[in-house]
This record gives sequence, structure tokens and C-alpha cells, in this order.
Amino acid sequence: MANEIRVPTLGESVSEATVGQWLKKPGEAVAMDEPIVELETDKVSVEVPAPAAGTLGDISVKEGETVEVGALLGIIAEGGAASPVNPTPSDRDADAPKPAAASGKIVEVPVPSAGESVTEAGVGEWYKKVGDSVSVDEAIVELETDKAAQEVMSPVSGKIVEIMSATGDTVQVGETLVKIEEGASGSATSQPSEEKTAQAPAPAQASTPSSSMPASPSAQKILAEKGIDPASVQGSGKRGQVLKEDAQNASKAPTPAPAAARAPTTQSDAPREERVRMTRLRQTIARRLKDAQNTAAMLTTFNEVDMTAVMEMRKK
Repeated sequence: MANEIRVPTLGESVSEATVGQWLKKPGEAVAMDEPIVELETDKVSVEVPAPAAGTLGDISVKEGETVEVGALLGIIAEGGAASPVNPTPSDRDADAPKPAAASGKIVEVPVPSAGESVTEAGVGEWYKKVGDSVSVDEAIVELETDKAAQEVMSPVSGKIVEIMSATGDTVQVGETLVKIEEGASGSATSQPSEEKTAQAPAPAQASTPSSSMPASPSAQKILAEKGIDPASVQGSGKRGQVLKEDAQNASKAPTPAPAAARAPTTQSDAPREERVRMTRLRQTIARRLKDAQNTAAMLTTFNEVDMTAVMEMRKK
């Protein structure tokens, strides 16, 4: 079974990257979570780890080429050696299906490298909880750094047995985030949505089904600003994930007539105010703006000039 290497989500407003350097060559063996290729964006450089152990096969994108988020970078074949182009009978026997490995192996998911000069990150939103089942390359948690937001994908299929860091905690690169029991089955998080779909009326069933992948951070921001339900947007990403381009296209679609104006706000609305914690990226922007205000020269000069003589000259 081959595992695909794809461009991960690189943060808000980042929709493409440039392939900087391939750290492995076709035919070389790679271990799980070992860096394979380095991607460069306008904001940060990111190393893409191997989603599984095996042998690096075909490389779809060469160094220097530009790729979009979700694009295919390469293929990892299972086994410790590259598969020959024209396999011999002995090779076919060697490649025959083998009994599946016994489940129960605990796989630790570490904090991935977030680029140069980035040594820590803040734990954002957890998409899964303890006991939930996950599949390979499914988003588990979102990490926030001073430069970008990044989703951490599951390297294996199994069940989440332990979450090491809570939302809001600060973690170091390489620190364990979550432990997954490989091959185990957990509770399906999509069952409630399936039940709601079955109970919905006929017009609702005709609508586009929601994706198992959450929308990307940049798409979530655009949809929230426009007041659009992510479930109503057809995603073009992997497993139907809603990307930034999908959110932009949905926001450009014609909207229904605005509802009647709301009554003036009263004091009873005061308890509805909600304080939302700023992301690390927004905190860094605010801190830099305040530093610029404190250090940049800001002054106004007034010069008074007696124009009496000039006005008398104009009267002549």
C-alpha cells in the first residue's frame, strides 16, 4: 500500500509554497515522521515529515516548483527497499500480501518542525478527543505559532488513547502531543451528523453533505466573516476539505435580501458580550504594532508666520 505525501496546511492566507529541498532521494528508506522535503512560503519554511515508514518512490514535484496546499508531492511505498519497475516472479512473491500486524502499538505524535527560528507553538483547537477513532492523514489538532497556524495530521489509523496538552498550552518542537493506539477502533465522531442528516426533511437531504475534514483556518475565517455555514460549502481539498478558494467562491455567490433591521441594543444585551482569546499570530501582530507606536517618531510641528506685509502688498 502506497502512502501519499501532500502539501500540508501552511497557515492563514498561505495557499501555495515552493519546494525548497528534497531531503531524501527516490529509493531511500524513510522512517515515520522523518523530514522528507522542505517547503518555503512568504512567511515560514516548513519540513514535511513522512506519514509512514517505507521507501520513497516517485517524486511528483521538483525543487523550485510552486505547489498549492493539498497538492501531491510524492509517494512512499511500504517496505525497506524500492519496488523495481519490472518485478520478477521472486519480487512478486516478496510483495505478496502479508498478515496484518497486531494492533495495540502506541504511536506518539510529536510537535512538527514549524520552520526556522520557531521553537514553540500554542495548542489551538483539538478536532478529536480521547476515545475517538482517526484515520491516516486526518487532522487531529491545530497549532499556532507567531508566524502561522498549522494542522497536525495523524500518522496512522487507530484510536486516541491520551492527549498530552490542552488547548492554550505552549509546547516545544518534538514534544509529544497525543498518543494513538494503532489499529484500534474508537467511537465515530461522524455518527451524530449522520443521524441529523437522516432526520432532516427532504430538501435538506438534497444539500451537499458535509466533509469529514474541518475547513482550513483561512477558510474558517472567511466563512465566519461572511456568516456562511461551512457545511453548505462544497470543498475541493482532500476528503472534501473546504479550502480558502472554496470559501472565497462561496462568499462571492449572490446572497438573499437582508433581514429587517434589529432593534437598538439595550442593556439586557450586555451579558451577550463574549471575549475570545487571541491567537499567537494576532498577539504578535498587536505587539509589533505597539512597539512601532512606542519607538517611531510621532510629532506635529507648528510654524507661525506674520503675513501682514504680504497681505498689504496684495491690496496694492
